[in-house]
Amino acid sequence: MSNEEEIQTSESGSLFRGGRGQRILITGAAGFLGSHLCDRFIKEGCHVIGMDNLITGDLKNIEHLFKLKEFEFYHHDVSKFIHVTGKLDYILHFASPASPIDYLKIPIQTLKVGSLGTHNCLGLALAKNARILVASTSEVYGDPLVHPQTEEYWGNVNPVGPRGVYDEAKRFQEAITMAYHTFHNVETRIIRIFNTYGPRMRLNDGRALPAFIGQALRGEDLTVFGDGSQTRSFCYVDDLVEGIYKLLMSEYAQPVNIGNPDEISLKDFAEEIIKLTGTKQKIVYKELPTDDPKQRQPDITKARELLGWQPKVARAEGLKITYDYFKNLPTEELYKLPKQFERKN
Repeated sequence: MSNEEEIQTSESGSLFRGGRGQRILITGAAGFLGSHLCDRFIKEGCHVIGMDNLITGDLKNIEHLFKLKEFEFYHHDVSKFIHVTGKLDYILHFASPASPIDYLKIPIQTLKVGSLGTHNCLGLALAKNARILVASTSEVYGDPLVHPQTEEYWGNVNPVGPRGVYDEAKRFQEAITMAYHTFHNVETRIIRIFNTYGPRMRLNDGRALPAFIGQALRGEDLTVFGDGSQTRSFCYVDDLVEGIYKLLMSEYAQPVNIGNPDEISLKDFAEEIIKLTGTKQKIVYKELPTDDPKQRQPDITKARELLGWQPKVARAEGLKITYDYFKNLPTEELYKLPKQFERKN
């Protein structure tokens, strides 16, 4: 979506409790997913309060919203006490680094946003009598021994490995969310998000899709880690946002997988990107990172049966939209180095 685009209010029937004019807090609002959620809930007639400390988010993702009376933004770290005046109907907690290249550099902040940040959001939900949805991840399954992954699978996670700072932060997030649900009767929802892609991803965030497209646009060979046989399942962002909306409006408190079960190996995916971009580069192989999952595919039976949700955007269609977005970015974005972070506790 361009910065000039207006966000129009949806005229379709709203599922919101009490109708239009609900107030919703979205943490991580300037991130890839958070910014798309701001757009969606403004279209649904909500007043959106975006919150982000901008450690990995970017104001460019939401600058088109600043002129709207239905949107306000707070530059704040949710790991510290959260104060929001007035009523609050919903909270979407999406604040967290999500890219390995980021969370391996800021492990302590990653653990804090999943623990202290979630605790603060749940405390706010309790105080405001708000329904809260927390963004968990397929990473709670670790390097899975069950395939595809159902919500009943408890996972295979190395808590002291390098990826444990993200995986265990999300596992704790789920545990404290369920504790608030059972002990305080807070209305909670837990989504387990599988690989998602689309416009507003950072080219330099280290994940496979933007990495491959960025390398193709720069004329570099595409880097595949391991032998490329490891699999991923890519869901287009619009489909994911619809799944989040439906889960928030449901009456189901247990975790739900939202993702696209169309599985592909990373080697085949790299070849798809080469074909899409029309470049002549080859694939080069490097050592597989520690604890990198070999297989990742959601079982979305619950989402289909409980929410009436399933992905609609085919990978070929979604990739074309995403590639068009990336190739129209300013040239300096192509060569921007990964984010650097101050060393903090």
